[in-house]
Amino acid sequence: MILRGETKVNEIALSNSEARRILEDAGIDYCCGGGKSLQDACLRTNVSAEDILRQLRLNAERVWPGEEQWTCASLAQLTKHIQERHHQYVRGAIPRLRALLAKIREKHGGNHRELGEIEKLFGDVAREMLMHMQKEEQILFPFIDSLERAASEGSPVEAPFFQTVRNPIHSIMREHDSAGELMRQIRSSSNGYRFPADACTSYQAAYQGLEEFEKDLHLHVHLENNILFPRAVELEGRAV
Repeated sequence: MILRGETKVNEIALSNSEARRILEDAGIDYCCGGGKSLQDACLRTNVSAEDILRQLRLNAERVWPGEEQWTCASLAQLTKHIQERHHQYVRGAIPRLRALLAKIREKHGGNHRELGEIEKLFGDVAREMLMHMQKEEQILFPFIDSLERAASEGSPVEAPFFQTVRNPIHSIMREHDSAGELMRQIRSSSNGYRFPADACTSYQAAYQGLEEFEKDLHLHVHLENNILFPRAVELEGRAV
């Protein structure tokens, strides 16, 4: 793959996990904003496209063990992975982080007023994500799996109530944008998850947990927006 400033961010992210790490470290959105060119994406960061390209080229030959080739795996394997890896992580992280944020807001909120806003924003993210995952698990993913089974068996697909897979996908992608924007606001309010000098252990754990949550969200959305959804749309198109 020849990398240039005009290369789309999602194409770079699809190449390997190291590319995603480089983009993540630079603060470049490769999931919801993955349709932008690297040059355009870098306009919102303090890193130049040339610097990102240099790092990507230096690491182009590295092989990372355990890197799943989700562009080749079955859609059923991918939906299962998303649920077992990302949905389970989110459901476990939400109560833990909400408890930490409430604790540090009560203890440090007088000196750090931003903690109240961060707690509220994360509450919004939590509510959105729990409803979002339920829709994926109960509606979208089962249809994608049935679409793939029908294609492999050469049998017709029963028309869903939402008419075409594009409709729930568009809705889900809007929700991805909303969750990503809320996490960007949390990152901004927390000064890039940099805790202050008087931060206790719980304070530090909360910020570290929020940063991990955002990184997991980026990979979660990447797998869906850039791999699962385009493949599902293509598969449905062939079935028509």
